[in-house]
Amino acid sequence: MGVAEVKRFLQEHNFPGQVIEHAQSTATVEEAAATLGVEAKLIAKTLTFDLKDRYIVVVMQGDARIDNQKFKNVFHKKARMLKPAEVEAVTGHPVGGVCPFALKNPLDVYLDISLKKFKFIYPAAGAANASVKISPEELERISSGRWVDICQG
Repeated sequence: MGVAEVKRFLQEHNFPGQVIEHAQSTATVEEAAATLGVEAKLIAKTLTFDLKDRYIVVVMQGDARIDNQKFKNVFHKKARMLKPAEVEAVTGHPVGGVCPFALKNPLDVYLDISLKKFKFIYPAAGAANASVKISPEELERISSGRWVDICQG
């Protein structure tokens, strides 16, 4: 998987925007914010978790942290992020490029409510130097994501 698959996925889902490929890395929240010239909170951080019986993808505000108690209340399991070596095998995207689009395996996508307050957010797009500008509503539609409240604050 990668940028080409993300572009195809977005096109198939009638997304009007486009994937932005950058000369610099956008692999971390800090790098993405600097490259895009936006605040870290506008980066849509995508994390992958192992719930023992399935894997899930969570997208949240870039400067937010998972609240372990809220996570356990929603998923009835302790939060365990995948190890970097597992991420690409599960999602099809490399660490730093993980997004809720064009996933290698069918995974449930969850969107933290921390994203709802923004007009636009910037998730990765299949590579450590690719992103897309998208509204939270459009992200929900395209990813079939479900809203949850699992971050601190």
